[in-house]
Amino acid sequence: MPSFMDLALEEARAAVAAGEVPVGCVIVHDGEVIARAHNRTLADRDPTAHCEMLAIRRAADVLASERLGDCDLYVTLEPCAMCAGAISFARIRRLYYGAADPKGGAVDNGVRYFASPTCHHRPEVYGGLAEAEAAALLKDFFRARR
Repeated sequence: MPSFMDLALEEARAAVAAGEVPVGCVIVHDGEVIARAHNRTLADRDPTAHCEMLAIRRAADVLASERLGDCDLYVTLEPCAMCAGAISFARIRRLYYGAADPKGGAVDNGVRYFASPTCHHRPEVYGGLAEAEAAALLKDFFRARR
């Protein structure tokens, strides 16, 4: 049976097939995936259509609540500031991410959103899951674009 990060990687590969930046995400509640998404900024013509944002919206619909306190989010790339903010506002319990993002990340890099005194909710954070595979998807995608 694939791990939750494996499912997020499947979503990242679906993003590649769609010509999108390969980032994928799943949200888990009570041991079951309740939402999954990959980046859709180009397809939706929406700069906020990062996979975390899409999956959080779907999970909120599934649970009929804006609070996802019993949920864990698995994503292949360290979230940006926008997505870190959404994770905090949704009260996600745990964040698991694959590759670090020194340029655009906002969890362990950049603004370190959850360390800010104005951050009201801080999930438990675990980075580096399937990091090599997640990073390779991104490197291969951008190499092909150059």
